[in-house]
Amino acid sequence: MGDILILKTAALGDVLRTTSILPGLKSRDADARVTWLTAPAAVELVERHPLVSRTLALDPGDAAATAALERELGRRRWARVLSFDDEEPLCRLATAMDTDRLSGAYLTAAGARAYTADVAPWFDMGLLSTHGKLAADRLKLENQRSHAAIFAAMLDVPMGRPELVLPESAASFGARFAERERLSTSAPVIGLNTGAGGRWLTKALPVERTVELAARIAAGLDGAGTFLVLGGEPEAERNERILRGLQSLDPAVRAVDAGTRNSLAEFAALVDLCDVLVTSDSLALHIGVSRRIPVVAFFAPTSAAEIELYGLGEKVLSTASDYCSYRPDADNSTITPALLSEAVLRQLAQARP
Repeated sequence: MGDILILKTAALGDVLRTTSILPGLKSRDADARVTWLTAPAAVELVERHPLVSRTLALDPGDAAATAALERELGRRRWARVLSFDDEEPLCRLATAMDTDRLSGAYLTAAGARAYTADVAPWFDMGLLSTHGKLAADRLKLENQRSHAAIFAAMLDVPMGRPELVLPESAASFGARFAERERLSTSAPVIGLNTGAGGRWLTKALPVERTVELAARIAAGLDGAGTFLVLGGEPEAERNERILRGLQSLDPAVRAVDAGTRNSLAEFAALVDLCDVLVTSDSLALHIGVSRRIPVVAFFAPTSAAEIELYGLGEKVLSTASDYCSYRPDADNSTITPALLSEAVLRQLAQARP
């Protein structure tokens, strides 16, 4: 097969889950050398993967940098170019490559964005869909295959799983954190990553429901265990409210603030400390899957079918009529603490010897 160029820059969770294609590509050609072009913020999600030979960072909004990289990459011939982002600069770059085969988004001779027929199962459900937005939304709702399964079928490779390799510094960070916070190896650690950024508000579980969830889990564990409250900088104020709520419970539960200013590698090292991770459809979910941590993931505006858990965890889906509508205000009221706590307790029971 030879040299392969992968263009996948956003979003962070999408970049990470797309690493599931790498084992399959290498199974077709053990000598294939993979170059992965991604966003600067996503580099650490890819650069240590054992099947990636080279990782390049690019902000597609930087026209000069994009043009320079196009010239550099255009000097060699690629056996295959996989173009998985539909932004115009990246489509232009993919189109300019000298390649035996291009799969994915590109620019037509008229300068319009398009995608190759072999990737239609994925792009037909996206913003670039040739069928229009309404049909794309319907296809997304009807879809029952995971992202990993769709991509494996499109590329005609065996389905793999995503992998995130952490540096030694991250592992040391996690070990120090566990020691400092006295995280016991005999009592379960339950990660709570119930925020979801700002795009889809109801991807997140409300603070009050998160606190009730913890209370129910603690009751099911007879007070044992520690709740590790996780999130990024946008969740700082929200996580403070969760922690205050947890501290006010009677009977008391043990809660630890994981902080919200960790690097991606540090965040993943904290996820590694969890016996089970309760998470929204977010980067944390993909980190949990890639680090082989059992997850309980909940879904309202977005598709649960797209997520492959590889037998590690459970999904809790909204039963509202606007499930998987991709509406920012999709109803998530049927994702209850009772349902989530039951799933968490099942996962913890399965993990016990």
